[in-house]
Amino acid sequence: MRFIIFVIDDQTDKAGSDEMAAIDAFNQSLQDNGHWIAAAGINHGAAATILDNRDGAGLVQAGSLYDSAEHYSGFWLIEAADREQALELAAAGSKACNRKVELRPYLG
Repeated sequence: MRFIIFVIDDQTDKAGSDEMAAIDAFNQSLQDNGHWIAAAGINHGAAATILDNRDGAGLVQAGSLYDSAEHYSGFWLIEAADREQALELAAAGSKACNRKVELRPYLG
């Protein structure tokens, strides 16, 4: 089963060196244990652009759909045997990056 773990941040600063070391170790653990699919950091929602071209509307709007201090700052796409294992991995990811995370089943 595939899951996505979103990192929830309330700051615009990048992770510090201790956090990056913990994230690197977590990433390596995911890879070593066959859970790794992909991971990346993403820019703050202020750098987002919303597009709506349904029916050729051609609408473009600067910024994110959500205007909140909390935002997604990264993600892990993982493979897990089941939801319980995914929850354990998400908890380990939260500890590694020192941030809240959101776990969702991946439908792709």
